[in-house]
Amino acid sequence: MSKPEFTPETESYEQRKGSPFAPHTNDEIATMLEFIGAESVDDLFDIPEQVAFDGTFDISAKSEQAVVSEVSDMLDRNQEAAEFLGRGHYSHYIPSVVDYLSLRSEFLTSYTQYQPETSQGFLQALFEFQSILVELTGLEIANCSMYDAATALGEAATLSARVRATSGSRILVPETLRKDDRSVLQNYADGAGLSVDSYPTSDGNVDLDSLRETIEDDVVMVYAASPTSRGTIEEHLSTIAETAHDHDATFCLGSDIVALALLEEPAAVGADVVVGDASGLGLPTSYGMGLGLFAVKEEYLRQVPGRLVGASEDASGRRAYTLTLQTREQHIRKERATSNICTNQAWVALRTAIHVATLGATGLAELANECARYPREVAARLDDIEGVQAPVNDRYHFREFVMRTDMPADEVASELADRGYLVHTIDDHELQVCVTDVNRDDVDGLVETLEGVVV
Repeated sequence: MSKPEFTPETESYEQRKGSPFAPHTNDEIATMLEFIGAESVDDLFDIPEQVAFDGTFDISAKSEQAVVSEVSDMLDRNQEAAEFLGRGHYSHYIPSVVDYLSLRSEFLTSYTQYQPETSQGFLQALFEFQSILVELTGLEIANCSMYDAATALGEAATLSARVRATSGSRILVPETLRKDDRSVLQNYADGAGLSVDSYPTSDGNVDLDSLRETIEDDVVMVYAASPTSRGTIEEHLSTIAETAHDHDATFCLGSDIVALALLEEPAAVGADVVVGDASGLGLPTSYGMGLGLFAVKEEYLRQVPGRLVGASEDASGRRAYTLTLQTREQHIRKERATSNICTNQAWVALRTAIHVATLGATGLAELANECARYPREVAARLDDIEGVQAPVNDRYHFREFVMRTDMPADEVASELADRGYLVHTIDDHELQVCVTDVNRDDVDGLVETLEGVVV
């Protein structure tokens, strides 16, 4: 085959003929712009001038060795600190087998498993992830998976609006819902013509009387979490579900994959949808990236967003796995899609499935019991310090709890950070502390340091 002739004129060869990296020629671009009535590609974007790229990065060229050395020196200046941070992002010890298996090339380089004949191993792992959620929630259908807990909550709201028998547009959430989660939910609600309203809480949990006063027949979904954003265990989930169902609203329960191993089964308390985070197993804390879990009753099967892996048989009668019911998805029928999510967290879900399988049912239950024991023991030690009340909420807790200090909370948090301990500031005099198997060895130092700060 002869080599294509290259003539360096006003256009490069790639611009004239197209390439894998710049597939449109100038003529094609001009034709498309004319068709849509735009004069230039820049007209398609509304970028404020102050943040628009000016054509230079102002970064001097350096060798790889020089860059590695400079970045290493920069990272070495980071302050070492023991993290007692939680509020949706949790760390647990990750067995080494999770890395060894998930980092294999056939998993790490795989994209969405559209071709089942080449993806049976990955599809089986995702089917196991779904099966884990089904067993933990008691609901019949789970997907694989969602971006994070916040987007799962948003998808639950739009699903509820689709399945509700009568008209309605309100979503009810507790006033203690984390602001980041509420922001994502609000984005979903705005696009679907829904509104998000709050109902009061009492001592960290749902105020049932206030919920009954707030809910009306225009509510499509009631959301409650257990554990809550303050780490408390919700004690009246069945009553919340009944209140929602009395008004023909769905009941969405928020939880996480470790808590579900210990707390009441969501299906048994009347949950229609379960959302939350599963990245506490399989992923180190990243304070941004997550893995959303999403499970529903079987009657909502065709309304589930994201991916579903089904089990079947191949032509020779062997068990086989495949992505199923894909007509629900945006990449098949955009105009009729149930969701705008068109990808998932398959590799992250794989890591979580490996982690859960490594722990086994007994190991997962033991970890969950530790998460209930640690906050009780640590709060009791902190409560013995003069000027500290821990926990603030007279409830059972999971992983984390809120404590009150006589000193301003931001001053306490700042002093602790300077001495190598990080906690969340919640209010003027409230701080939140999260304890897991990862930071439990730093508890003695936290107690001693806090006593030196507040006394």
